[in-house]
Amino acid sequence: MIYLLKLTFPFEDPVLIFTLVLLIILAAPIVLSKIKIPGIVGLILAGVLVGPNGLNLLQRDASIVLFGTVGLLYIMFLAGLEIDMIDFKRNKNKSLIFGALTFFIPITIGTIIFYYVMDFRWLSAIMLSSMFSSHTLIAYPIASRLGLSKNEAVTITIGGTIVTDTAVLLVLAIISGSSQGELDAMYWIKLGGSLAVFVAIVMYVFPMIARWFFKQIESEKGAQFIFVLAMVFAAAFIAELAGVEAIIGAFLAGLALNQLIPHTSALMNRIEFVGNNLFIPFFLISVGMLVDLTVLFRGPEALIIAATIVVVAIITKYLAALVTQKIFGYSILQRNLIFGLSSAHAAATLAVVLVGFNLGILNEDVLNGTIVLILVTCLVSSFITEKAGRSLAIVESRKKPNLSEKPDRILVPIANPANIERLIDLAIMLKNPEYKEPIYPLAVVIDNEHAEEEIYKKNKMLQEAITHASATDNDVQLVSKIDINVASGILRAIKEMMITEVVLGWNAKITTRDRVFGTVLDSLLENTEQMILVCKVIQPLNTIKNIVVFVPLNSDIEVGYLRWLRTLRLLSAQLGAKLVFRGRKRTLNKIKNTLQTSKPAVEAKYEIMADLGEVENLKANIAPDDLIVVVSARSRTISYDNKMDYIPRILSRNYKENSFIIIYPEQHPVMYQDNQIKTTHHKHENRLEAED
Repeated sequence: MIYLLKLTFPFEDPVLIFTLVLLIILAAPIVLSKIKIPGIVGLILAGVLVGPNGLNLLQRDASIVLFGTVGLLYIMFLAGLEIDMIDFKRNKNKSLIFGALTFFIPITIGTIIFYYVMDFRWLSAIMLSSMFSSHTLIAYPIASRLGLSKNEAVTITIGGTIVTDTAVLLVLAIISGSSQGELDAMYWIKLGGSLAVFVAIVMYVFPMIARWFFKQIESEKGAQFIFVLAMVFAAAFIAELAGVEAIIGAFLAGLALNQLIPHTSALMNRIEFVGNNLFIPFFLISVGMLVDLTVLFRGPEALIIAATIVVVAIITKYLAALVTQKIFGYSILQRNLIFGLSSAHAAATLAVVLVGFNLGILNEDVLNGTIVLILVTCLVSSFITEKAGRSLAIVESRKKPNLSEKPDRILVPIANPANIERLIDLAIMLKNPEYKEPIYPLAVVIDNEHAEEEIYKKNKMLQEAITHASATDNDVQLVSKIDINVASGILRAIKEMMITEVVLGWNAKITTRDRVFGTVLDSLLENTEQMILVCKVIQPLNTIKNIVVFVPLNSDIEVGYLRWLRTLRLLSAQLGAKLVFRGRKRTLNKIKNTLQTSKPAVEAKYEIMADLGEVENLKANIAPDDLIVVVSARSRTISYDNKMDYIPRILSRNYKENSFIIIYPEQHPVMYQDNQIKTTHHKHENRLEAED
């Protein structure tokens, strides 16, 4: 028997509700983009249309509220996760100043207007005006999509959001406490103590738990994603226990996990994908469902209050952005971007007005005017951020240096299936983001009667590299070679693919051959000028705390100096790990000067070391979570030192718990000239062999 589904309005069937929401998420941005309207605006307007105050197709029930809350927390979490921590720390004072301006200017002007002009009581005027100070980063996904998440204007706006929203929520707590007679010394002691415990747990305990978890569950990518979500909502819940809004907890969770989730990782890609395509759109639709446009036609008083609320909120936020621009000398586009990001009112604003309404401090006209405020400011925020963001992205792209050097083309020879994921992850982190070149995993098969069978097995193995890299949204192009030996196959691939860097795995086998690492690496060093990195990665890269770099004398005047230093800078930025350089004073000064004028900014420390021979005695200064990098050199080059021949054995013997990379910098094609430098290549019996 076939039962016909009876449609009722609003829809009650969960399958139908979810289907409609997904269709809105799919269609609204596509349709409105045709008329140059940001997708965020489309989702809000769709919420207005299908909501209880529109066509009444959907009720703003518990499920919509749940997903909407998740979306709001996701926005704040992503803001903390994507922020450049070096710039954030460097600009913390600017964030505090902007936060103070965007709090005091709106609340001061608003209080004066509503007390003296609109004839509100003091308490009502202050509570209403505090709404103008709060804002929600509803347009942050636009700035992130345009690649502006690390722009200073965005950084200080995010920091200022936490400052002003926290201040607004404290004002709310004070007003509600005073109205109920609870504002005594014990109230402040409890609030201060709970906030201190909350911050300590999220910023110090959470990273320790996450670091341990990522080490234990490295291969379970789905479990890592669920773990991160659990951390976010645990932080949000603890924030509510501490007496502040959940969005503060979500943002702090993003800051706490910032250095443990590299921006090019598969985990980061999953987090952004789910948030931007599901949870955040749900939040935007839920915001639209709050709007009731009929309040504008309920009499002149309601219309006047709504209009005043909207105008004062927008003008005071613009004034805060304008003053910030003048103080810090920002461009007009940066000012508009700050204004766009900080002008939307949603979560905290709604919390304030609902509390005020329930306490009888604010009336129904203010509540209705606030709903209109949410719609108008969300639209204004989206339009301004989209327009200013696009223009600023174009300006920044023109400021970038002319990339006249060869684009990064990284070859990753693979022999051991167990190393595929870590070597691919490392190669992705080392790749210059300005270039869109793929990563090239290489399989070399010896030319014999079994070559066809072996090439099939190797290609099947390399499919794992494609699967893994696709999760990071990076392109991978497999390369297979049949040759007389492994070294010859790698050399041929380097020439044919115009490779600039080679990332080799290391199996750490000790051999008595008269070689530094063995025949493969020696052949590459003798016959190529490309930068070669020999890597032993024994722990998840995202759990690394420091990158300890040993640099020899004269490494700063080698041809490949800027390339290997840029490589380390990119790795440091991806991992959020501090660079600790050890070397001679003159070399360290040159590195320091170079890093100070380079982007992205990284945190670096410089420690004087007499020569590379000290590597053997520094075990006590190296933690298990430190990555060791040794900048080595080809023989007969200007920075070559015979002590370099001992380094691989020292690392293998003394630093078994550490991951490490040995870098052979790029050289000119013709680098062996007797008049450049005279040196003797000392060979030693016990050497380490590179992985084939």
